[in-house]
Amino acid sequence: MRWLNSRLGRKFAIGTAVGLLASSLLFLALFLALYRGELAAERTAAAEQVNQLLQTSLENAMLKRDIEGLRVIIDRLGQQPGIETVFITNPAGEIRFSSDPSLIGGLQAANPDQRTPFTNFTETAQGREILRSVNPVANQAQCTECHGPIEQRPVNGVLYVDYDAAPIRHKAQMTTLLLMGAGATIVLLNLIGGWWFIQRFVINPVDKLMLTSQALAQGDLSKRAQPQGNDELAQLGHSFNRMADQLQERIDESEHQRGFLQSLLDAIPDGVRVISPDYRVVMTNQAYRRQLRLHDEDGVGDTCHRVSHQSEHPCAGTLITCPVREIALHGKPVKALHRHHDVDGRAIDVEIYAAPLAAVLEGKPETLIVESIRDLSKQIKYSHEQKLSELGKLATGVAHEIHNPLASVRLALDSLRSGFSNLDPEVMEYFELVDHEVDKCVKFTERLLRLGMQPSEVPELVELVPVIEDTLGLVRWEAEQRKIVVTSKLQPGLRALASDSELRMVMLNLIQNAFHAMPQGGELKLSSRLAAPWVEVTVRDTGTGIKPERLPRIFDPFYSRRADGANGTGLGLSIVRTIVEGYGGRIEVRSEPGRGSTFVVLLPDAASADASGTAT
Repeated sequence: MRWLNSRLGRKFAIGTAVGLLASSLLFLALFLALYRGELAAERTAAAEQVNQLLQTSLENAMLKRDIEGLRVIIDRLGQQPGIETVFITNPAGEIRFSSDPSLIGGLQAANPDQRTPFTNFTETAQGREILRSVNPVANQAQCTECHGPIEQRPVNGVLYVDYDAAPIRHKAQMTTLLLMGAGATIVLLNLIGGWWFIQRFVINPVDKLMLTSQALAQGDLSKRAQPQGNDELAQLGHSFNRMADQLQERIDESEHQRGFLQSLLDAIPDGVRVISPDYRVVMTNQAYRRQLRLHDEDGVGDTCHRVSHQSEHPCAGTLITCPVREIALHGKPVKALHRHHDVDGRAIDVEIYAAPLAAVLEGKPETLIVESIRDLSKQIKYSHEQKLSELGKLATGVAHEIHNPLASVRLALDSLRSGFSNLDPEVMEYFELVDHEVDKCVKFTERLLRLGMQPSEVPELVELVPVIEDTLGLVRWEAEQRKIVVTSKLQPGLRALASDSELRMVMLNLIQNAFHAMPQGGELKLSSRLAAPWVEVTVRDTGTGIKPERLPRIFDPFYSRRADGANGTGLGLSIVRTIVEGYGGRIEVRSEPGRGSTFVVLLPDAASADASGTAT
């Protein structure tokens, strides 16, 4: 059944063959029946003619009472080709005369009132088929003397002539076979002709339309039908092409609109994604993909919780605000703080603003959720850059307000020393002391200038020892005021690929964070060493320490728990982590309440990176 339904041509071929065969068989059956009837009628007419002649001869013989002549006529007639037996019965059915002597005296069922002759096919007692002609011999006026009144005896006897049915049947069979052969030939010729016609004018055009539709369904919108002629199939092909043209135009228009929308979304600096009510991500922009380090089509079609949280289930409503669930319940915009994870598992703190969007998807109205996702690390970076900018302005001011006057003081001091070369040695010592202090002030302003420099977009080789020592020089006075003893153990020659100003900002934030943890004074130890492939910088304090439950959150933006009780911005450690991870490093922390904290900064070693690059 599947084979039959698979192809239109097979349906046509089988249907045509069955129809022609059934029609031919019906035609043959009707023709055979008609032929048999005509044959029987023809044989009956011939038999009637023979019977009439025989009857006439018999009647003459009977009128003349020529019994012997009657027997001769019957015997001769029984010897004719095609005639099996001839016999005459009286009205009671007794056989009186017969070409077969063995039948004389036997009984033959007869109807005395039968006056109409008839002929039909019948079987003998031996089972042989014969064509029997039955002809009643009517009583006539000449015969009433012997047979009685016509009213009482309408029939004097019955003449039976049995013809051999085998030649008749054989001729009928041969004729039937001939007709069947002719019919089969006609059926075959009709089938071949019908198949060629259907294949040429129906199947081939339909196959071409089918191939065209399959190509269009597979996305090849350039495929078109090639209709020929002006029949219904050709008109269908033209309509098909017009439909394909309209579909191409609609798709082009849709792609244009989608491209415009995608370009519009990509122009937004914050991450944007569109989510369906079943948590499926429908659309994203470049900023969002950069946030999670996704490729162009990654994440689209997947669930938002699997892409952003690496979870197989939606966010629990009791633990986190789910924009999709909140908008589905209330239909109002939602603002929330989330922690996303990129493809490498790195945590990203984000601020989400979600709003409902009415749209039509696949012909059905849907309420989509549009999320604007702001990377808080960028906000931290902006704050960091703003802080650096303010420091740069401060340094510039210092350069104008302090550095230049100090240069004038140094020039005046040099003039005094050159003009009074014969001064008392004690006075000269004072000159040297003043010169030394002026030099310290100049170096201090230079450190401020280096701290306020704009970070380079391209990493550079940075010597760590000068960075750490210059930063310590900036905070030394503050350390003295806070009664904090600062010691350092720095390995010389260590370099990292980074930005000089940003590394100074990292050290300044870590040192100041340690100062805040020691409001009553304490000890600050700085050290650096090579731990290939890392350069390790350690900042250790003896402050109040950090409680275990607070450790996971100390790098979160805007999270501040200063030991000195002052209100902080909560951005210092976030800035540190952002800068360090931006250069491929990491920061670790160990703390014990009441005994202090240790921050370890790990940066890729420049020498190891060079060796790796050379090796590859």
